[in-house]
Amino acid sequence: MIRFLSRTDPETLRGTVLLRLDFNTEDDWRMRAVLPTIRLLAKYAGKIVIISHRGRPTKPFDKKFSLRKNASHLAELLRKKIIFIDHFDFHKAGRQIATAPAHSIFLLENLRFLPGEEKNNPKLAKQLASLADFYVNDAFAVSHRANASVAAITRFLPSYAGLELEQEIENLTMAMEKPRHPFVFIVGGAKAADKLGVVRFFKNKTTWFLLGGGPANTVLALRGMDVGQSVKDEDTDLKAIKKIAAYRNILLPVDLKWRRNQILDIGPKTAVLYAKTIAGAKTILWSGPMGQIESKRFSKGSLALARAIAQNRRAFSLTGGGETVMFLKKMHLDKKFSFISTGGGAMLDFLAGRTLPGIAALEK
Repeated sequence: MIRFLSRTDPETLRGTVLLRLDFNTEDDWRMRAVLPTIRLLAKYAGKIVIISHRGRPTKPFDKKFSLRKNASHLAELLRKKIIFIDHFDFHKAGRQIATAPAHSIFLLENLRFLPGEEKNNPKLAKQLASLADFYVNDAFAVSHRANASVAAITRFLPSYAGLELEQEIENLTMAMEKPRHPFVFIVGGAKAADKLGVVRFFKNKTTWFLLGGGPANTVLALRGMDVGQSVKDEDTDLKAIKKIAAYRNILLPVDLKWRRNQILDIGPKTAVLYAKTIAGAKTILWSGPMGQIESKRFSKGSLALARAIAQNRRAFSLTGGGETVMFLKKMHLDKKFSFISTGGGAMLDFLAGRTLPGIAALEK
């Protein structure tokens, strides 16, 4: 059973907490999502040691991937001092934390500067654990990775799920197990392969799949259409994709927007067809845009769907993934969704029924 922070006696949270967060986004939306957890811990815990990562650095202490700016911004949001630890001398860091005033908050430098992080190295996990008395995971977006600060760490400290992680589990489980019908699942983005497991899982649960982007291009190509140089999957299990292409509850674009022999968006007729389908839905799950949303010209399909979802106030609507979320924020439509997951790959893995190492570690 997972121990949730929200259901834990505050008296057990009096020591120093090691808090795993994920600041790996273009802006601060993931940081803002975990503020309630930080504030709860700040109220009860003696001290908070935040650990996180950013990007995929190829060399240690690359300034481009440093979390120093994250420390400054978090301090602004919390209106509290954040002490940034810019080294991985764990003995020295431990002394610094132990001698700091009560209720101090620390942020450790980017964990991906350490090779043991992504290798789920138990030695690194034990070193991290030496900094605290208990551990809280509120980094759903990286919980599909078997990293030292996500999985192995739970072997060495009493461990809990944070408030945001709890919300992720509850909302995604509801979409998986108890969706209200009609249930519409919008599947877009660049790669069909990333969506395959989810589409298979929801085959008999979904009323309609609405395809765009790479998934639509791949299925259209398998059905005999020349998609030119459009983004599509060619290296995946074609046998599996062919089975999915034959699903009777898949809707494909009836018109498309092209540029230089590439499909870059769904067309206006498709946008109207998809919007009508969305209008009648009671559960809506959206993973991946319909086109090249960086361009105003080729973002109209995604915008039409986002607006249709926003107008359907009867439905439970859920989306996630940095690209889609940033687009919704830019269009000021993110607040119109019932729930926005902080995960991209983690959301897809969870919805596909796969085991997420970070959540499995908390269950143990």
